[in-house]
Amino acid sequence: MLDTKLLSILCCPETRKPLTQAGEDCIALLNSAINAGSLKNVAGEAVSELLSEALVTPDGSRVYPVREGIPVLLADEAILLPLEK
Repeated sequence: MLDTKLLSILCCPETRKPLTQAGEDCIALLNSAINAGSLKNVAGEAVSELLSEALVTPDGSRVYPVREGIPVLLADEAILLPLEK
């Protein structure tokens, strides 16, 4: 889990809105899509590494992965929601 002070200053690189930690349901949905090989980021690259943490925009439209405790706040690394079924 990210430090609350760090989380309070992080924002989406696209919208500049604050980010919050993604819930367990969101992480499970993303990991299911990763296991199915169907999850891609904004850049169109397949996401192959399972997520244990992620950050989400207030409107729930973008998710940013957290890898080894480090938020990856690059616009091309974002995952757009909702996921297509």
